[in-house]
Amino acid sequence: MSLPQVPMPGAGVFGRARARGSRDLHRASTPLELLVDLSFVVAVAQIAAELHHGIADGHAGESLPGYLMVFFAIWWAWMSFTWFASGFDVDDVPYRLLTLLQIGGVLVLAAGVPAAFEKGDFTAMVIGYVIMRIALVTQWLRVARDDARFRPVALRYALGIAVLQVGWVTWLWMPRSLAPIIFVVLASLEMLLPINAERAGPEPAWHPGHIAERYGLFTIIVLGETILASTVAVQASVTSTGLSWALVQIAVGGLVLIFGLWWCYFSRSAADWLRDAPHRALLWGYGHYAVFASAAAVGVGIQVVADVIEGQSEIGARAAALSIAIPVAVYLVVLGALQNRMVVARPVAMRYSVVAATILLIAAAAEVVGLPGVVLLIAAFVSGLIAMDVARPAAPILAP
Repeated sequence: MSLPQVPMPGAGVFGRARARGSRDLHRASTPLELLVDLSFVVAVAQIAAELHHGIADGHAGESLPGYLMVFFAIWWAWMSFTWFASGFDVDDVPYRLLTLLQIGGVLVLAAGVPAAFEKGDFTAMVIGYVIMRIALVTQWLRVARDDARFRPVALRYALGIAVLQVGWVTWLWMPRSLAPIIFVVLASLEMLLPINAERAGPEPAWHPGHIAERYGLFTIIVLGETILASTVAVQASVTSTGLSWALVQIAVGGLVLIFGLWWCYFSRSAADWLRDAPHRALLWGYGHYAVFASAAAVGVGIQVVADVIEGQSEIGARAAALSIAIPVAVYLVVLGALQNRMVVARPVAMRYSVVAATILLIAAAAEVVGLPGVVLLIAAFVSGLIAMDVARPAAPILAP
């Protein structure tokens, strides 16, 4: 049984924060949601730049945990906003102002990224995160006031998020040796909160087509940031040492690779599957943490490869090759696992995993193949996945 469709009043001064309904007609991303996405990508670009510097300087082991932790904060805040907006976007003045507050929180978080990576000081980042979550708590309290059906769900969300913010602020004063463990605990509690909260009310209010579109758009934006980072790296190398055949190969291979990753993602739509299997939606959404984080890291890998080729980094060829091969492999394995649950009679996960393993082997042989050859071969194998999809008829969506 579907939620009743609630007509939306447009951008009024004050509206009622009520569930829109999972079958709301013509539910598409709004200009405000796209603006929010762009603000989050600013933070993604910041942490990608720090990861690039860490790997290029030979400190991948120290930079990667920080990257994953910071990316979690960015991704989780984005995900929380996206799913709330899908179900309760009233588009009145208070909603827009609270969304503006969330954008401000994202920018504060982004401003704190350098201090987090260089000094281990997460203060500004936590402040930015708390600002975003305060805005979301207020949004849920509006729902509790205006929609009796979803009041228990909204109150659980509001209380849970508020309590967790106390935990994050306390985390700043934890001994550095305990900080990673406490982070994992708090992050796990954040991810368990929606599971607990949604049990208190009726079926979810989010719109399956809208959620699929929102995730697709954010994937495009992250891949676009990857293209930008790769272009800047190649341009800087050309300005510094001039155009070389190796750089041409890196540029062409990188572009084909990113285009291939885009094609793989959009080869299957999740909208119908989410509509038929809403109980699996959170797991699908959680899996995108690895998809988004690895997609952003692909651009970092291309930058590192360009640095090594032009002599701007002293790390070895194998390490540089792995910096691009590992995120591509993670992207393919996770994406294959997510898409494998949507279709029948097609071993998507197996094919994607085999190609991912092959890509890692190619990177391990970087001294023999050469870095330009590694990038071109990775792009070729990803293109091979696309060719297999195009050559075979479309598989039906898997029933719940």
